Amino acid sequence: MAPPSIRPTAIAGLLEIRSAPHVDARGFFLNAWRAEEWQSCWGERPLHQLNLSRTERVGALRGLHTQLGPTPEAKLVRCLRGRVWDVAVDLRSGSPTWGQWQALELTPELANAWLIPEGCLHGFQVLEPGSELLYLHSAPYRPEDQLGVRWDDPQLAIAWPLPPVDLSPRDQQLPLLAQLPDLQP
Repeated sequence: MAPPSIRPTAIAGLLEIRSAPHVDARGFFLNAWRAEEWQSCWGERPLHQLNLSRTERVGALRGLHTQLGPTPEAKLVRCLRGRVWDVAVDLRSGSPTWGQWQALELTPELANAWLIPEGCLHGFQVLEPGSELLYLHSAPYRPEDQLGVRWDDPQLAIAWPLPPVDLSPRDQQLPLLAQLPDLQP
């Protein structure tokens, strides 16, 4: 099986990773994680947590979230079912792309994943009903280190593809970036 291809983005460390599944009459087999092949992009980060989310409704939006503090986390996000529009926002102090966002459509057919580095917000919008995402996390979940920013923050001006629906109460209450002075460049 061919190693995954890695495509950098305008945000340093934010990578699209595409795998080549082996397809036959039975379906397909995809090597979704092999440490030797992924070392070049994942580095020495540990794998602390594996999460699965399912979102039923088209237009549903989750995010924007990150974990900072003493245990910042990187995420590797892959769509197992359906189709999502996935967004990452650079909030790393001193980064030349601070406050900029990148988006990528994740689908099982593309067999792609999104490596979101530490210090970047993450969110997504569902484009097909019943979409499922698998997340690998480099740090254990710590509620006290969680941070979020509103999906419709005018400073970020993210161009979501659909009118958002089904926002969680938590996501509806997130602050604007301007309300978080510790996160300014």
